[in-house]
Amino acid sequence: MVAGHLQIKKGYYYMVLNLKDEQNNRKTKWIATGIPVGGKKNAQQAEELLIKTRCSYKEKIVCSAPSSAGKISGDMLFADYMLKWLTIIKNSVEEDTYAGYEGNVKSRIEPYFRERNVTLSNITSLDIENFYEYCFNELHVKGSTVQHFHANIHKAMAYAVKHDLIQANPMTKVERPKSQKFVGAFYSAEEVEELFRAVKGDSLEFPVLMAAFYGLRRSEITGLRWQAIDFSDNRILIDHTVVQFRSGGKTKIIEKDRTKNSSSCRSLPLVPQFRELLLNMKTRQENCRKLCGSSYTKTDYIYVNDMGVPYTPDFITQRFKTILRKNQLRNIRFHDLRHTCASLLLKNEVSMKDIQEWLGHSDFSTTANIYAHLDASSKNTSATKMTGTLSIDPGISVNV
Repeated sequence: MVAGHLQIKKGYYYMVLNLKDEQNNRKTKWIATGIPVGGKKNAQQAEELLIKTRCSYKEKIVCSAPSSAGKISGDMLFADYMLKWLTIIKNSVEEDTYAGYEGNVKSRIEPYFRERNVTLSNITSLDIENFYEYCFNELHVKGSTVQHFHANIHKAMAYAVKHDLIQANPMTKVERPKSQKFVGAFYSAEEVEELFRAVKGDSLEFPVLMAAFYGLRRSEITGLRWQAIDFSDNRILIDHTVVQFRSGGKTKIIEKDRTKNSSSCRSLPLVPQFRELLLNMKTRQENCRKLCGSSYTKTDYIYVNDMGVPYTPDFITQRFKTILRKNQLRNIRFHDLRHTCASLLLKNEVSMKDIQEWLGHSDFSTTANIYAHLDASSKNTSATKMTGTLSIDPGISVNV
Protein backbone atom coordinates (compact mmCIF):
# COMPACT_ATOMS: atom_id res chain seq x y z
CA MET A 1 0.00 0.00 0.00
CA VAL A 2 1.39 3.37 -1.01
CA ALA A 3 1.52 6.40 1.27
CA GLY A 4 -1.09 9.09 0.91
CA HIS A 5 -3.24 11.68 2.66
CA LEU A 6 -6.35 13.80 2.19
CA GLN A 7 -6.14 17.42 1.07
CA ILE A 8 -8.93 20.01 0.84
CA LYS A 9 -9.16 22.02 -2.38
CA LYS A 10 -12.03 24.30 -3.45
CA GLY A 11 -14.35 22.79 -0.87
CA TYR A 12 -13.73 19.16 -1.86
CA TYR A 13 -11.58 16.32 -0.53
CA TYR A 14 -8.69 15.24 -2.73
CA MET A 15 -6.43 12.21 -2.29
CA VAL A 16 -2.72 12.89 -2.58
CA LEU A 17 -0.67 9.73 -3.22
CA ASN A 18 3.11 9.36 -2.98
CA LEU A 19 4.24 7.20 -5.91
CA LYS A 20 7.44 6.24 -7.73
CA ASP A 21 8.10 6.72 -11.45
CA GLU A 22 10.06 4.39 -13.75
CA GLN A 23 13.35 5.97 -12.56
CA ASN A 24 12.42 5.23 -8.92
CA ASN A 25 11.90 8.94 -8.24
CA ARG A 26 9.13 10.07 -5.90
CA LYS A 27 6.14 11.93 -7.33
CA THR A 28 2.71 12.95 -6.05
CA LYS A 29 -0.61 12.20 -7.68
CA TRP A 30 -3.82 14.12 -6.91
CA ILE A 31 -7.12 12.30 -7.28
CA ALA A 32 -10.52 13.93 -6.81
CA THR A 33 -12.94 12.15 -4.49
CA GLY A 34 -16.01 14.16 -5.48
CA ILE A 35 -16.89 14.37 -1.78
CA PRO A 36 -17.59 17.89 -0.48
CA VAL A 37 -16.11 19.07 2.81
CA GLY A 38 -18.65 19.25 5.61
CA GLY A 39 -19.88 16.86 8.24
CA LYS A 40 -18.43 13.83 9.95
CA LYS A 41 -20.03 11.41 7.47
CA ASN A 42 -18.34 13.01 4.45
CA ALA A 43 -14.97 13.02 6.21
CA GLN A 44 -15.35 9.31 7.01
CA GLN A 45 -16.36 8.50 3.43
CA ALA A 46 -13.32 10.37 2.12
CA GLU A 47 -11.04 8.52 4.55
CA GLU A 48 -12.43 5.13 3.54
CA LEU A 49 -12.03 5.99 -0.15
CA LEU A 50 -8.42 7.02 0.53
CA ILE A 51 -7.74 3.68 2.22
CA LYS A 52 -9.14 1.68 -0.72
CA THR A 53 -7.27 3.81 -3.24
CA ARG A 54 -3.97 3.47 -1.37
CA CYS A 55 -4.44 -0.30 -1.25
CA SER A 56 -5.19 -0.48 -4.98
CA TYR A 57 -1.78 1.01 -5.85
CA LYS A 58 1.11 -1.43 -5.72
CA GLU A 59 4.57 -0.17 -6.63
CA LYS A 60 5.98 -2.44 -9.28
CA ILE A 61 9.23 -4.35 -8.98
CA VAL A 62 11.08 -4.31 -12.29
CA CYS A 63 12.14 -7.76 -13.44
CA SER A 64 15.16 -8.05 -15.68
CA ALA A 65 16.54 -11.24 -17.14
CA PRO A 66 19.72 -12.34 -15.32
CA SER A 67 23.04 -12.43 -17.11
CA SER A 68 22.98 -16.22 -16.91
CA ALA A 69 19.78 -16.31 -19.02
CA GLY A 70 21.95 -16.65 -22.14
CA LYS A 71 22.94 -20.12 -21.00
CA ILE A 72 19.35 -21.35 -21.33
CA SER A 73 18.59 -23.23 -24.53
CA GLY A 74 15.80 -25.34 -25.90
CA ASP A 75 18.02 -28.42 -25.55
CA MET A 76 18.07 -28.27 -21.75
CA LEU A 77 15.81 -30.57 -19.78
CA PHE A 78 12.42 -29.05 -19.01
CA ALA A 79 13.00 -29.97 -15.35
CA ASP A 80 16.21 -27.91 -15.32
CA TYR A 81 14.49 -25.04 -17.09
CA MET A 82 11.77 -24.86 -14.43
CA LEU A 83 14.45 -24.62 -11.72
CA LYS A 84 16.22 -21.93 -13.74
CA TRP A 85 12.94 -20.05 -14.19
CA LEU A 86 12.58 -19.91 -10.39
CA THR A 87 15.87 -18.05 -10.10
CA ILE A 88 14.82 -15.67 -12.88
CA ILE A 89 11.53 -14.60 -11.30
CA LYS A 90 12.66 -14.68 -7.66
CA ASN A 91 13.28 -10.94 -7.38
CA SER A 92 10.17 -9.93 -9.34
CA VAL A 93 7.54 -11.43 -7.00
CA GLU A 94 6.87 -11.17 -3.30
CA GLU A 95 8.66 -13.58 -1.03
CA ASP A 96 5.61 -15.56 0.02
CA THR A 97 4.41 -15.77 -3.60
CA TYR A 98 7.82 -17.11 -4.61
CA ALA A 99 7.63 -19.68 -1.81
CA GLY A 100 4.44 -21.03 -3.40
CA TYR A 101 6.09 -21.22 -6.83
CA GLU A 102 9.13 -22.92 -5.35
CA GLY A 103 7.06 -25.52 -3.52
CA ASN A 104 5.04 -26.38 -6.63
CA VAL A 105 8.06 -26.68 -8.91
CA LYS A 106 10.41 -28.55 -6.61
CA SER A 107 7.89 -30.93 -5.06
CA ARG A 108 5.80 -31.88 -8.10
CA ILE A 109 6.68 -30.37 -11.49
CA GLU A 110 10.46 -30.84 -11.58
CA PRO A 111 10.56 -34.46 -10.25
CA TYR A 112 7.85 -35.64 -12.68
CA PHE A 113 9.45 -34.20 -15.82
CA ARG A 114 12.99 -35.17 -14.81
CA GLU A 115 11.95 -38.81 -14.82
CA ARG A 116 10.59 -38.40 -18.35
CA ASN A 117 13.75 -36.72 -19.67
CA VAL A 118 11.83 -34.29 -21.87
CA THR A 119 13.56 -31.11 -23.09
CA LEU A 120 12.27 -27.55 -23.18
CA SER A 121 11.98 -27.46 -26.98
CA ASN A 122 10.39 -30.90 -27.26
CA ILE A 123 7.77 -30.73 -24.54
CA THR A 124 4.23 -30.99 -25.91
CA SER A 125 0.76 -30.13 -24.69
CA LEU A 126 0.13 -33.86 -24.31
CA ASP A 127 3.14 -34.16 -21.95
CA ILE A 128 1.67 -31.46 -19.74
CA GLU A 129 -1.83 -32.93 -19.83
CA ASN A 130 -0.35 -36.31 -18.84
CA PHE A 131 1.24 -34.56 -15.86
CA TYR A 132 -2.15 -33.21 -14.79
CA GLU A 133 -3.67 -36.69 -15.17
CA TYR A 134 -0.85 -38.11 -13.02
CA CYS A 135 -1.55 -35.50 -10.33
CA PHE A 136 -5.26 -36.31 -10.28
CA ASN A 137 -5.16 -40.11 -10.58
CA GLU A 138 -1.89 -41.08 -8.89
CA LEU A 139 -1.25 -38.34 -6.37
CA HIS A 140 -4.95 -37.51 -5.77
CA VAL A 141 -4.15 -33.80 -5.79
CA LYS A 142 -7.07 -31.35 -5.66
CA GLY A 143 -8.05 -29.47 -8.78
CA SER A 144 -7.26 -26.09 -7.24
CA THR A 145 -3.68 -27.23 -6.59
CA VAL A 146 -3.27 -28.53 -10.16
CA GLN A 147 -4.49 -25.11 -11.32
CA HIS A 148 -1.51 -23.60 -9.49
CA PHE A 149 0.82 -26.02 -11.34
CA HIS A 150 -0.85 -24.96 -14.59
CA ALA A 151 -0.29 -21.26 -13.81
CA ASN A 152 3.39 -21.84 -12.96
CA ILE A 153 4.11 -23.78 -16.15
CA HIS A 154 2.16 -21.25 -18.21
CA LYS A 155 4.24 -18.35 -16.87
CA ALA A 156 7.49 -20.24 -17.36
CA MET A 157 6.65 -21.12 -20.97
CA ALA A 158 5.52 -17.57 -21.71
CA TYR A 159 8.96 -16.38 -20.56
CA ALA A 160 10.61 -18.96 -22.85
CA VAL A 161 8.62 -17.69 -25.87
CA LYS A 162 9.31 -14.04 -25.01
CA HIS A 163 13.07 -14.68 -24.98
CA ASP A 164 13.04 -16.87 -28.12
CA LEU A 165 13.99 -20.04 -26.26
CA ILE A 166 11.13 -21.88 -27.99
CA GLN A 167 9.14 -21.07 -31.13
CA ALA A 168 5.63 -21.74 -29.80
CA ASN A 169 3.99 -22.11 -26.41
CA PRO A 170 2.44 -25.58 -25.98
CA MET A 171 0.34 -24.20 -23.12
CA THR A 172 -1.96 -22.50 -25.65
CA LYS A 173 -3.36 -25.97 -26.39
CA VAL A 174 -3.69 -27.03 -22.76
CA GLU A 175 -6.98 -26.43 -21.00
CA ARG A 176 -6.90 -25.10 -17.46
CA PRO A 177 -7.69 -27.99 -15.07
CA LYS A 178 -11.08 -27.86 -13.40
CA SER A 179 -11.37 -27.70 -9.64
CA GLN A 180 -14.01 -29.17 -7.39
CA LYS A 181 -16.61 -26.69 -6.21
CA PHE A 182 -15.53 -25.44 -2.80
CA VAL A 183 -17.94 -25.99 0.09
CA GLY A 184 -16.54 -24.59 3.33
CA ALA A 185 -17.33 -26.09 6.71
CA PHE A 186 -18.98 -23.86 9.26
CA TYR A 187 -20.33 -23.90 12.79
CA SER A 188 -23.91 -23.26 13.80
CA ALA A 189 -24.64 -20.39 16.19
CA GLU A 190 -24.86 -22.92 19.04
CA GLU A 191 -21.45 -24.39 18.16
CA VAL A 192 -19.93 -20.92 17.99
CA GLU A 193 -21.24 -20.14 21.48
CA GLU A 194 -19.72 -23.40 22.72
CA LEU A 195 -16.41 -22.46 21.11
CA PHE A 196 -16.53 -19.02 22.73
CA ARG A 197 -16.91 -20.68 26.14
CA ALA A 198 -13.98 -22.99 25.39
CA VAL A 199 -11.57 -20.16 24.51
CA LYS A 200 -12.65 -17.68 27.17
CA GLY A 201 -9.51 -16.51 28.97
CA ASP A 202 -7.29 -18.53 26.62
CA SER A 203 -4.58 -17.05 24.38
CA LEU A 204 -6.78 -18.00 21.43
CA GLU A 205 -9.80 -15.98 22.57
CA PHE A 206 -8.99 -12.83 20.62
CA PRO A 207 -8.41 -14.46 17.18
CA VAL A 208 -11.47 -16.71 17.54
CA LEU A 209 -13.71 -13.74 18.34
CA MET A 210 -12.29 -11.65 15.49
CA ALA A 211 -12.63 -14.49 12.97
CA ALA A 212 -16.16 -15.52 13.96
CA PHE A 213 -17.61 -12.00 14.30
CA TYR A 214 -15.66 -9.95 11.74
CA GLY A 215 -14.62 -12.80 9.44
CA LEU A 216 -10.96 -11.79 9.55
CA ARG A 217 -8.22 -13.95 8.07
CA ARG A 218 -5.28 -15.19 10.19
CA SER A 219 -2.93 -12.72 8.51
CA GLU A 220 -5.33 -9.84 9.22
CA ILE A 221 -5.70 -10.75 12.90
CA THR A 222 -1.96 -11.05 13.54
CA GLY A 223 -1.46 -7.87 11.49
CA LEU A 224 -3.80 -5.71 13.59
CA ARG A 225 -1.98 -2.77 15.20
CA TRP A 226 -3.14 -0.26 17.79
CA GLN A 227 -2.89 2.52 15.25
CA ALA A 228 -5.65 0.76 13.28
CA ILE A 229 -8.12 1.13 16.16
CA ASP A 230 -10.02 4.41 16.28
CA PHE A 231 -11.65 4.57 19.72
CA SER A 232 -13.07 8.02 18.94
CA ASP A 233 -15.06 7.08 15.85
CA ASN A 234 -15.27 3.38 16.83
CA ARG A 235 -13.70 1.99 13.65
CA ILE A 236 -11.25 -0.83 12.92
CA LEU A 237 -8.99 -0.42 9.90
CA ILE A 238 -7.80 -3.59 8.16
CA ASP A 239 -4.74 -2.41 6.23
CA HIS A 240 -1.78 -4.49 7.44
CA THR A 241 -1.07 -8.23 7.44
CA VAL A 242 1.48 -10.68 8.83
CA VAL A 243 2.13 -13.76 6.66
CA GLN A 244 3.95 -16.95 7.65
CA PHE A 245 5.31 -19.46 5.13
CA ARG A 246 8.16 -21.87 4.41
CA SER A 247 10.85 -21.22 1.81
CA GLY A 248 14.18 -22.93 1.31
CA GLY A 249 13.43 -25.25 4.22
CA LYS A 250 12.99 -22.34 6.65
CA THR A 251 9.93 -20.78 8.24
CA LYS A 252 9.65 -17.07 7.48
CA ILE A 253 7.36 -14.29 8.64
CA ILE A 254 6.88 -11.09 6.68
CA GLU A 255 4.88 -7.95 7.43
CA LYS A 256 2.92 -6.20 4.69
CA ASP A 257 1.44 -2.71 4.67
CA ARG A 258 -1.43 -4.03 2.59
CA THR A 259 -3.97 -6.82 2.58
CA LYS A 260 -4.61 -9.80 0.27
CA ASN A 261 -6.25 -7.51 -2.30
CA SER A 262 -7.46 -3.92 -2.49
CA SER A 263 -10.99 -4.88 -1.39
CA SER A 264 -9.59 -6.60 1.70
CA CYS A 265 -8.33 -3.20 2.84
CA ARG A 266 -11.47 -2.11 4.67
CA SER A 267 -12.88 -0.20 7.61
CA LEU A 268 -15.22 -2.01 10.02
CA PRO A 269 -17.36 -0.70 12.90
CA LEU A 270 -15.97 -1.24 16.40
CA VAL A 271 -19.00 -2.57 18.29
CA PRO A 272 -19.24 -1.98 22.09
CA GLN A 273 -18.27 -5.54 23.09
CA PHE A 274 -15.09 -5.44 21.02
CA ARG A 275 -14.33 -1.91 22.13
CA GLU A 276 -14.37 -3.14 25.74
CA LEU A 277 -12.30 -6.20 24.79
CA LEU A 278 -9.62 -4.10 23.08
CA LEU A 279 -9.47 -1.54 25.90
CA ASN A 280 -8.97 -4.40 28.38
CA MET A 281 -6.21 -5.85 26.21
CA LYS A 282 -4.54 -2.44 25.96
CA THR A 283 -4.62 -1.98 29.75
CA ARG A 284 -3.23 -5.49 30.29
CA GLN A 285 -0.36 -4.82 27.88
CA GLU A 286 0.49 -1.58 29.68
CA ASN A 287 0.54 -3.45 33.02
CA CYS A 288 2.74 -6.19 31.54
CA ARG A 289 5.11 -3.57 30.13
CA LYS A 290 5.51 -1.97 33.55
CA LEU A 291 6.01 -5.34 35.22
CA CYS A 292 8.55 -6.69 32.69
CA GLY A 293 10.48 -3.46 32.20
CA SER A 294 13.26 -3.71 29.62
CA SER A 295 12.46 -7.40 29.02
CA TYR A 296 9.16 -6.45 27.42
CA THR A 297 9.14 -6.48 23.60
CA LYS A 298 8.11 -3.11 22.20
CA THR A 299 5.63 -3.49 19.35
CA ASP A 300 2.47 -1.85 18.03
CA TYR A 301 0.80 -5.21 17.35
CA ILE A 302 -2.35 -6.00 19.31
CA TYR A 303 -2.19 -9.80 19.49
CA VAL A 304 0.87 -10.39 21.69
CA ASN A 305 1.75 -12.51 24.72
CA ASP A 306 2.46 -11.13 28.20
CA MET A 307 6.08 -10.45 27.21
CA GLY A 308 4.94 -8.35 24.25
CA VAL A 309 5.99 -10.94 21.66
CA PRO A 310 3.52 -11.08 18.73
CA TYR A 311 1.78 -14.39 18.16
CA THR A 312 2.33 -15.97 14.73
CA PRO A 313 -0.32 -17.14 12.24
CA ASP A 314 0.80 -20.77 12.68
CA PHE A 315 0.34 -20.48 16.45
CA ILE A 316 -3.33 -19.70 15.82
CA THR A 317 -3.74 -22.78 13.63
CA GLN A 318 -2.03 -25.18 16.03
CA ARG A 319 -3.69 -23.80 19.17
CA PHE A 320 -7.09 -23.95 17.47
CA LYS A 321 -6.65 -27.67 16.76
CA THR A 322 -5.68 -28.26 20.40
CA ILE A 323 -8.70 -26.35 21.73
CA LEU A 324 -11.12 -28.30 19.53
CA ARG A 325 -9.62 -31.65 20.50
CA LYS A 326 -9.46 -30.81 24.20
CA ASN A 327 -13.11 -29.70 24.30
CA GLN A 328 -14.37 -32.41 21.93
CA LEU A 329 -15.69 -29.85 19.45
CA ARG A 330 -16.36 -30.69 15.81
CA ASN A 331 -13.15 -30.45 13.80
CA ILE A 332 -12.98 -27.52 11.37
CA ARG A 333 -10.15 -25.31 10.14
CA PHE A 334 -9.56 -21.94 11.76
CA HIS A 335 -10.31 -20.34 8.38
CA ASP A 336 -13.74 -21.96 8.52
CA LEU A 337 -14.69 -19.45 11.21
CA ARG A 338 -14.65 -16.94 8.35
CA HIS A 339 -17.17 -19.13 6.52
CA THR A 340 -19.12 -19.40 9.77
CA CYS A 341 -19.31 -15.62 9.92
CA ALA A 342 -20.71 -15.51 6.37
CA SER A 343 -23.23 -18.27 7.00
CA LEU A 344 -24.58 -16.52 10.11
CA LEU A 345 -24.86 -13.24 8.22
CA LEU A 346 -26.80 -14.98 5.44
CA LYS A 347 -29.05 -16.68 7.97
CA ASN A 348 -29.89 -13.24 9.34
CA GLU A 349 -30.78 -12.02 5.82
CA VAL A 350 -27.72 -9.82 5.24
CA SER A 351 -27.31 -9.34 1.48
CA MET A 352 -24.56 -11.09 -0.43
CA LYS A 353 -23.16 -7.70 -1.51
CA ASP A 354 -22.88 -6.53 2.11
CA ILE A 355 -21.17 -9.82 3.02
CA GLN A 356 -18.66 -9.29 0.21
CA GLU A 357 -17.70 -5.92 1.68
CA TRP A 358 -17.67 -7.25 5.26
CA LEU A 359 -15.29 -10.09 4.37
CA GLY A 360 -13.22 -8.04 1.93
CA HIS A 361 -13.62 -10.29 -1.12
CA SER A 362 -12.11 -8.94 -4.34
CA ASP A 363 -15.37 -9.22 -6.28
CA PHE A 364 -18.99 -10.23 -5.85
CA SER A 365 -18.61 -13.50 -7.78
CA THR A 366 -16.15 -14.80 -5.18
CA THR A 367 -18.71 -14.35 -2.43
CA ALA A 368 -21.57 -15.69 -4.54
CA ASN A 369 -19.67 -18.80 -5.66
CA ILE A 370 -18.65 -19.72 -2.12
CA TYR A 371 -21.89 -19.03 -0.30
CA ALA A 372 -24.65 -19.43 -2.91
CA HIS A 373 -25.62 -22.84 -1.48
CA LEU A 374 -26.26 -21.19 1.90
CA ASP A 375 -28.43 -18.37 0.56
CA ALA A 376 -31.75 -19.91 1.59
CA SER A 377 -33.37 -16.59 2.49
CA SER A 378 -33.34 -15.23 -1.07
CA LYS A 379 -34.67 -18.54 -2.40
CA ASN A 380 -37.44 -18.52 0.19
CA THR A 381 -38.31 -14.95 -0.81
CA SER A 382 -38.43 -16.00 -4.47
CA ALA A 383 -40.65 -18.96 -3.62
CA THR A 384 -43.04 -16.73 -1.66
CA LYS A 385 -43.29 -14.25 -4.52
CA MET A 386 -43.94 -17.01 -7.06
CA THR A 387 -46.72 -18.56 -4.98
CA GLY A 388 -48.29 -15.12 -4.68
CA THR A 389 -48.11 -14.64 -8.45
CA LEU A 390 -49.27 -18.04 -9.73
CA SER A 391 -52.27 -20.08 -8.58
CA ILE A 392 -51.23 -23.68 -8.06
CA ASP A 393 -54.12 -26.15 -7.75
CA PRO A 394 -52.75 -29.73 -8.09
CA GLY A 395 -55.06 -31.95 -10.15
CA ILE A 396 -53.36 -35.29 -9.69
CA SER A 397 -55.68 -37.73 -7.92
CA VAL A 398 -54.41 -40.10 -5.26
CA ASN A 399 -56.73 -42.75 -6.65
CA VAL A 400 -55.41 -44.96 -9.46
